[in-house]
Amino acid sequence: MAAGDAQRTWFPEMIERLRCQWRGDMGFDALVELRDELEAMLGQIRSGRQIRSPIVKCSRCGYVGEGAAPHVSVRAMILSLRRFGIAPAEEVFALEKSWAAQRKLNGLDLYGKKLEAGGAETAPAAGCGHT
Repeated sequence: MAAGDAQRTWFPEMIERLRCQWRGDMGFDALVELRDELEAMLGQIRSGRQIRSPIVKCSRCGYVGEGAAPHVSVRAMILSLRRFGIAPAEEVFALEKSWAAQRKLNGLDLYGKKLEAGGAETAPAAGCGHT
């Protein structure tokens, strides 16, 4: 495993897929579909290369174990358009604002899926989830 791969979310083949499939006129459903493809690709890359999450220590309880695996959110995908020179900053900024409005209007989570009943994206943890 190459140095830094455990923390990496964007691999070169994912960036290339984004570059090839990105269109400035994509609707939100297409954005979410592309995000789903990139998420699946990330999982396949990490699994195929046997990349495990880094070991972390919980600041709350001291538990030491594997950290959470990285994921691709719709916003991260939108911001990566600028980061990797795929779309101009103005277009990315406008798309990021419209995506935020779309999420709020339709009750979507970070990944473009309907929020669970109750509406909270992440409920505050009473304790650590790993204990």
